Amino acid sequence: MNKETYLTEYPKHESMRENVKKDKNRLHFHMMPPTGWMNDPNGLCEFQGVNHIYFQYTPFLAGWGTKLWGHYTTKDWIHYKEEEPFLYPDEEWDRDGVYSGSAYTCEDGIHYFYTGNVKLWDKDYDYIMNGREQNTIHVFSPDGKNIAYKKLVMTNDDYPVNMSKHVRDPKIYKKDGRYYMIQGGRDAESYGCALLFCSDDLEHWKWYDTVRTAKPFGYMWECPDLFELDGQLCLICCPQGVEKKGYDYWNVHQCVCIPLDYDFTPGTWVIKTTDNFQMVDRGFDFYAPQTFEDQQGRRILIGWMGIPDADYTNPTVKKGWQHALTIPRQLHIRDGKLYQEPVKELEKLCRNGRTFSKEEFQNLELPKCAKVQIDFKDCKNMEFSISDGVKLTYMDHVLTLDLGNCGSGRTIRKVWIEELTDLTLFADTTSLELFINKGSQVFTTRVYGKQGKAGLKGQCDARIQVYEMSGYEYGRI
Repeated sequence: MNKETYLTEYPKHESMRENVKKDKNRLHFHMMPPTGWMNDPNGLCEFQGVNHIYFQYTPFLAGWGTKLWGHYTTKDWIHYKEEEPFLYPDEEWDRDGVYSGSAYTCEDGIHYFYTGNVKLWDKDYDYIMNGREQNTIHVFSPDGKNIAYKKLVMTNDDYPVNMSKHVRDPKIYKKDGRYYMIQGGRDAESYGCALLFCSDDLEHWKWYDTVRTAKPFGYMWECPDLFELDGQLCLICCPQGVEKKGYDYWNVHQCVCIPLDYDFTPGTWVIKTTDNFQMVDRGFDFYAPQTFEDQQGRRILIGWMGIPDADYTNPTVKKGWQHALTIPRQLHIRDGKLYQEPVKELEKLCRNGRTFSKEEFQNLELPKCAKVQIDFKDCKNMEFSISDGVKLTYMDHVLTLDLGNCGSGRTIRKVWIEELTDLTLFADTTSLELFINKGSQVFTTRVYGKQGKAGLKGQCDARIQVYEMSGYEYGRI
């Protein structure tokens, strides 16, 4: 779909847009598609005081289809503007979809790198070792809206010879005057890895190194993000094909944060152990996050509130839309561990705060959109009923999120923690985001049909604060 086709089709779907607006399952303080399908956040950046949020987008279909880059902007994380889609699959290099990519800002504009997907249909292919092109494309924009040029900079022939046709999702990292591009990959032995390329000018790229584990950790690493955080070099990526281990890796595909010890000297970059890998989110609906550093120096993460190949559903498909993005989160590394906390700006959405003891909290009907902050003291065990059938329990050091009959196929997720000290819940109409122990553990999920009274019981003292959450405000171009 090129820009002309989009503009031709768009007026026919104003009625679709109006129907989507009427859906009771629409979220209030999350970015979501105006219509159709949304997945990976892309090209996140702040440029001249404006935050740009691009995303994978199929505007006229609530299922998988050929992708554009949709576009929102915000200056304050409260007021948003819906911009015209930014990238279209309008070249031979990306004819079957503008796939995921990132942004790198400079004084005179923004450089974008993304994967152009091409799928061949002239004969039978396995679409792993053949039948697919994954092209790396460079776009420059002076303002984040208008495109000055679009160039093909790498094809599969430029990737190492031992790779499959699955190499994608470029992200830029600059160190000591050189540019590095990391891309996710699957090699010919179905061994997940990430490829590192280098450049002196953002135009000419060469393979530099490969990031891999000593033993296979999945068959494909998607959406890699390389950055430094509080003095620690980190890699966040989404491995596919990782086996379940204890309470870890229960989703069909995963998202992990990997601490790295690397001085950017070329050679095989082998990660000896996976024991210090941390799951970024333990909920049912979290994948393909991307981070960027804003002009305050904060490392901000936004994830896709969804996941590919899931065996559970979203009732919103019947209304013409599907998926959303998480609330923006600020990241930190403390004692070698990743912490996530909602950005401070979201406090402006909090209204009518009330404080309760555990006893006063019983049989309380929570607002449809709410923030709940619970601080525990000497918590031996507890059961937090969010609504009828949706519960968070802590017993024998195991924290369990149980969606009961409200999950549309989603069931239970767990984590072992030494001590439960606090939790913060952001509940939107059909989503939950739980931040445990200052955000050292996070659960993100969609949830449908939740109703009934909340309550808290168990062997613990607790101070509970409840706020109503107002919604984001949207404008249109």
